[in-house]
Amino acid sequence: MRKIIASTYATLDGFIDNPHEWSLQYNSEDAMGYAFAMTTGCDALLLGRVTYEGMAQAWPNMGGNPYADHVNAMTKYVVASQPVDTTAWNPTVVIPGGELADQVAKIKEQDGQDILIWGNGRLTDGLAAHGLLDEYRVWIYPVLKGRGEPLFRPDSVIGIELADTTTFTSGVVVHTYRPTA
Repeated sequence: MRKIIASTYATLDGFIDNPHEWSLQYNSEDAMGYAFAMTTGCDALLLGRVTYEGMAQAWPNMGGNPYADHVNAMTKYVVASQPVDTTAWNPTVVIPGGELADQVAKIKEQDGQDILIWGNGRLTDGLAAHGLLDEYRVWIYPVLKGRGEPLFRPDSVIGIELADTTTFTSGVVVHTYRPTA
C-alpha cells in the first residue's frame, strides 16, 4: 500500500508560513539531495485547494531540471469544496472535500509510489483523524520567527512516534514521525 507523507518546513519556534522568506539560505546540497530522493520516490501530490492554487501559479512555469520536471509530471490530487481550475497545472484530479477519507483510501490502495503532501493543515489533520496519514516529515530550520501560522492547530491531536532524524550541514534537521493510533 502506498504511504502518504506530509513534508513541512517549520521554524525552530514552530511556524510554517512564508518559507520562501526564511528557508532558502539553508538549501544545502545534502538537504536538496534528500528532498529530491523523497520527491522522486512519490508519484502523486495531495494538496488542499489553497495550496494547490498557489503552487499552480508558479510550478507550471518551472522546468528543465529533473526535480521540477518530476513535480510537474506528478498527478496532483486537490481536496476542495469549491471549484478548482484543473487546467492550471496538469494532471490534476479534484477530490470533493466531503469525500476525503473514501477517495484517499482508494488512492492509497492503487498501484504506484508514495503520495506527498506539501504543508501541514486541515488536510493533514483530516487524514490523520481517519488513519490515512503515514508520516510527518518536519524540516526544522534554524530560524526564530516569533509569530505566524503554527505547525499544528488545536485540533491536531494524535499520538506519534519518532521514526528517524536526518541532520544536514546547513543546520536543518528533518524529524520523521509516524502516527501511533
